[in-house]
Amino acid sequence: MAKGVPHFFKNGKIHLGGFHKMPDGSLHSGAKHTKSSKPLVHLSELSKTARAKAIKEMK
Repeated sequence: MAKGVPHFFKNGKIHLGGFHKMPDGSLHSGAKHTKSSKPLVHLSELSKTARAKAIKEMK
């Protein structure tokens, strides 16, 4: 979990808020886990379509 590396929702939308690491190593939105926490991924883990959306959003 490198500092300054952008995190994204699986649909390609960038996440700018806090996040936390789950026991299995995955990242989720929110500083603490709640029912509304969503999985986060790095740009390289996105699908081709979601990656294109993310790159467009970052410009």
